[in-house]
Amino acid sequence: MPCLDISTNVNLDRVDLDPIFSEATKTVAAIIGKPETYVMIVFKGSVPMSFGGTEQLTAYGDLVSIGGLNPDVNKKLNAAISNIIETKLNVPKS
Repeated sequence: MPCLDISTNVNLDRVDLDPIFSEATKTVAAIIGKPETYVMIVFKGSVPMSFGGTEQLTAYGDLVSIGGLNPDVNKKLNAAISNIIETKLNVPKS
């Protein structure tokens, strides 16, 4: 079961997570080649974190999966998930 665990310092109280969960689930499933019903997405907001010595908007993601991952897939996942986080939460890609 692929599990994408994302932490961010963005306050998610007023964020509709349903479209984010849906898009992330579809993206992970399509890129890894697993059914959407196997994909788990975990989102944690308001996490104290910094990147590059500043507390600007940032996010950290960790994806685990039994099978389906390799360097090429990892690059595709990184690009796609970064795009989702940037467009939905205004967290810049870095």
